[in-house]
Amino acid sequence: MAVQEEIQTRLYNSLAPLELEVSNESFMHNVPAHSETHFKVTAVSTAFSGLRKVRRHQLVYKELSDLLAGPVHALAMHLFTPDEWQESRGAPDSPRCHGGEK
Repeated sequence: MAVQEEIQTRLYNSLAPLELEVSNESFMHNVPAHSETHFKVTAVSTAFSGLRKVRRHQLVYKELSDLLAGPVHALAMHLFTPDEWQESRGAPDSPRCHGGEK
C-alpha cells in the first residue's frame, strides 16, 4: 500500500473523521520524483473535541509513529473539531520548500 493510502486508512480507522484530506506534498521539496516523504493532513473529527492542539497532534503521531520513523520525513497537520471547521476558511496552503534546488 502506498504511504498516502496507509495514512488515510489509519486515520479513518482511528479518528472516524467527518472530513479527511491527505495530500502528498513531496513534489514541493527537494526529493526524487514520485517520493512519498512530505504530507499534509487536514482532518475534522469529534475525537478532537475538548483537546488542545498538542494533544490532537499526539493522537495522530501515535497512529503514524512507524511511518514517521521511516518513510515520512514531514507531516503538516490541520486538525479541527466540526464546530471549528464550520468557522474556519479551511486549512492554509503549505509554503514551498527553501531547502534546495530540484
